[in-house]
Amino acid sequence: MNKKRQTVITVTGYVGFFLLTAAIIMAGVLIYTPVAEASGGNNAVIAGVMLAVIVVLALICTLVDYLRRKYTVDKPVNEILDGVQRMARGDFSAKLTPSHPYENYNAFDIIKDNINTLAGELSKTEIFRNDFIANVSHEIKTPLAVIRNYASAIKREDLPEATRREYAAVLEGAAMRLSDLVTNILSLNKLENREIMPRFENLDVSELLRERILQLEDAFMKKNLNFDCDIDDVVTPADAGLMEIVWNNLLSNAIKFTPEGGDVFISLKDSPKFVTLTVKDTGCGMNAETGAHIFDKFYQGDTSHSSEGNGLGLALVKKVVDILGGEINVESAPGEGSTFTVRLRKVEQNA
Repeated sequence: MNKKRQTVITVTGYVGFFLLTAAIIMAGVLIYTPVAEASGGNNAVIAGVMLAVIVVLALICTLVDYLRRKYTVDKPVNEILDGVQRMARGDFSAKLTPSHPYENYNAFDIIKDNINTLAGELSKTEIFRNDFIANVSHEIKTPLAVIRNYASAIKREDLPEATRREYAAVLEGAAMRLSDLVTNILSLNKLENREIMPRFENLDVSELLRERILQLEDAFMKKNLNFDCDIDDVVTPADAGLMEIVWNNLLSNAIKFTPEGGDVFISLKDSPKFVTLTVKDTGCGMNAETGAHIFDKFYQGDTSHSSEGNGLGLALVKKVVDILGGEINVESAPGEGSTFTVRLRKVEQNA
């Protein structure tokens, strides 16, 4: 409800109170004359009768004010308190009903409407929290089960040395997966709580990307992937840590989902206002439904690769891109690979 409507309602209340007060005073004045005539001017009688009249009028005013407060103040206040108490106990299904139509909302109706909105948002947050806990628990259980089983098996004294080394490698992989999960959860939490804010400094972004590609050379060679690069020289204010999160996850995903002998294309293009990173692969691709959820936490469209990740990488990328004020999109089709494009606006530093 707008301020003009609130003002009209407030003025109406004041006018009503003024008219009631004026009516009481007028009643007293009108009663005084016949009382004075009937008593023959006896001041004691006049005073006694007028006192009785004042008491009766005061009782009427008190009753009217009690009824007014009961239905216009106490009733909505108690409804609001009851709703807030239910929310405090974790019941976000509480819905408060405004006492007037929308166009005639008063202040209490506005409060009720805002509380309903808050309850809806808290309900969503509670669902997200429960889902997050369930997903984290599931993701932690898998590597812990692997660690427990293989740690038990590796203790066998008759275990061949080659098998022991194989089991040790599995243990190391499970421990690394668990460590990555914890790291990603902490990073995502800090990003969402704005504990990590961009720190821009003049960086050779293209050189940083080339260094990261070289670091992944063994992973490319292990799967015999053909990778092609088209990287412009880009020097611009950027946050090295946040940029690393973006291309680490996009490049790792391209390697993970591209079959042996496949192709990966990496592009970094410069323009006056934007830096555009493109990562294209010839992997399994995804359908439109998967693409709509690919940036959700713990979402894994291709469950055949679930043991290689935890579904937080792209959620981290999306959060970083949002913080940097950029945009990310994906073009993909089943069996035709995926193309991720990140466009980041250049930041102008003050001289």
